[in-house]
Formats: sequence, C-alpha cells, structure tokens
Amino acid sequence: MPKLVGVFETPGPVKGVAGKLRGRGFRNLEIYSPSSFLELDDALESKPSAVRIFTLVGGLTGLVAGYSMTIWMSLDWPIMIGGKPFASIPPYTVIAFELTILIGGLLTLLGLLAVGRMPSAGLDSAYSERFSAEDIGLSVECEERDVAEVEALLRDSEAKEVTLVEA
Repeated sequence: MPKLVGVFETPGPVKGVAGKLRGRGFRNLEIYSPSSFLELDDALESKPSAVRIFTLVGGLTGLVAGYSMTIWMSLDWPIMIGGKPFASIPPYTVIAFELTILIGGLLTLLGLLAVGRMPSAGLDSAYSERFSAEDIGLSVECEERDVAEVEALLRDSEAKEVTLVEA
C-alpha cells in the first residue's frame, strides 16, 4: 500500500489537510512533529488504547488469585481462632488488593510493550530526521488509485515537499 509524506513548515496547514483527508475517508494518518502543537491534537482521531484491556485482565486475575489463594490455604491448613470461620473474606482483602495491583501493573507493562510494538527494529519508513528539528510531516497511507488525489491535496495545502515512500 503506498504511503505519501508531506513536509510542512507550520502546524496550521497540517491540521487543515488532515481534516480534509479524514473527511474523504483516509484513516491511516500519522503526524511527525518536533514539539507538541495544540492545533495538531485535534487533527487526528484518537482511539482508546488497547493497553487498558491488559490492565483489566491483570487486575481481575490478581483479585481472583488473591482471594482464591488465601481461601485455599486457610481451608487446607485450618487454624481455629476463637470460633471464626476458616475462610473469612475481610482479612484476605489486603492480599487480594496487593495482588490486583501487582499483576495489573505487570500486565500493563506487558501491554505497553505489545501494543507499542517495542522494542522495534527500526523507525517508520516515513520518518525523517528533520521532523525532530524544524519541519512537520504528515504521512498518509492510501490505495494506488488515490495517490494522485492525495498528492494534489497535500501540494494544495502548502506542503514544501511531497514524496512517495512505499509503493
């Protein structure tokens, strides 16, 4: 699938052309910027991260493991203390809470590495070192039939340079 990269000097035109591209149905857009610009925050659609699923699964696993481990141990090695039940939930809540935090945190880290595709072997093919210095880049992944349309749209939006990265 072809990928076009437009190089811009200011963030204003990037926001405009990203909105036009989204309006025309292009969803695989990526912006490279040397710093954070408020104009560019709304230029792309932000989706909820999939890392939250890892955190939820880890937290629930820790909670179930904490309660089941302590209840199993108290029933397997019973110690009668003042007529209280062997499997009393309130004292085991501390252990369940700690395992919820521990396993949830570990799976969050694993999710960050998996979803972020880290460690990665290299940089994106559309990235250029000048996007970390002075210029702003907009990468658009499109179909073969749309290359001319996207290139014309990028050039009409004050792009200094438009290059075809992948074909």
